[in-house]
Amino acid sequence: MKALVLSGGAGTRLRPLTHTSAKQLVPVANKPVLFYGLEAIADAGITEVGVVVGDTADEIRQAVGDGSKFGLRVTYIPQEAPLGLAHAVVIAREFLGDDDFVMYLGDNFIVGGIRELVDSFRAERPAAQILLTQVSDPRAFGVAELGADGRVVGLEEKPEVPKSDLALVGVYLFTGAVHEAVRAIKPSWRGELEITHALQWLIDRQHDVRSTTISGYWKDTGNVTDMLEVNRCVLELAEPRNLGEVDAESEIIGRVVIEEGASVTASRIVGPAVIGAGTRVSGSYIGPFTSISRDCRITDSEIEFSIVLDGSSLTGTSRVEASIIGRNVEVTPAPRVPAAHRLVLGDHSKVQISS
Repeated sequence: MKALVLSGGAGTRLRPLTHTSAKQLVPVANKPVLFYGLEAIADAGITEVGVVVGDTADEIRQAVGDGSKFGLRVTYIPQEAPLGLAHAVVIAREFLGDDDFVMYLGDNFIVGGIRELVDSFRAERPAAQILLTQVSDPRAFGVAELGADGRVVGLEEKPEVPKSDLALVGVYLFTGAVHEAVRAIKPSWRGELEITHALQWLIDRQHDVRSTTISGYWKDTGNVTDMLEVNRCVLELAEPRNLGEVDAESEIIGRVVIEEGASVTASRIVGPAVIGAGTRVSGSYIGPFTSISRDCRITDSEIEFSIVLDGSSLTGTSRVEASIIGRNVEVTPAPRVPAAHRLVLGDHSKVQISS
């Protein structure tokens, strides 16, 4: 069995971060989202992985390499433009051959991995297996309709009027039957080859398409809110450790990871939180659910429920929260401007001005 990992999207919902970085490489708890997916694939016993790449191909290649650090063998598959999930299957035909495969969206995050799902698929081999989860607003997703027996009877991509609240999670398992389906469908109104159309093609021709509804944690890390939520989730599972230096004036509370070469002086850190290698924290407060990456400087500042990427600094800033700060960013107080009040008052007015 092989894996096809999609890492070619533009990441428009995470701009401006993704103007200069691949969305799949934005870190969660100081590790790129993409790496969690690759580790889940390796844990499921899959070693041959095709990574579909687009405009950020060089950055993805540099981060993942040949896959050996994950126990994988990686083949890169260029995609000229993000033309749909089914299009990714089309262009990966040579790599996939006739093997069964799991397709994994590189910006998705699933707690607990996919080992059980892959083992079940290997044993029973339906034509396709999809993951579903209940969502509050299914209009933003591919949506599945189930029959009375629980089998998939219909699929729609981002419907205006959804027939259920069951959204497709970004993990799909296929036999070679899908190749005929992706070649048979036409582009949607969005100009993309939709994987939901390919699945519907299989259903309409009586192929066995099954679903598993997951109750565990899943997020599409496509926007800032979801990135921060995934960061929170991962940090809650962190095992505390201190490989850096913490002085006697500092207070470390709860599950805090301090990586090698980091230093904390005259500061208070309340976990769960992670302080990256080479980072200096001085006279500051780091609150829960915060990831500070490598070689950062946090001085006389307060921050919580946030993600700070490599090489950035906060100096003399009051409380920062629910934020993602990119690489090599400097955050400082605004210069003080003389305050004045401009008044045009009528006769017999009464005015109170606070100091």
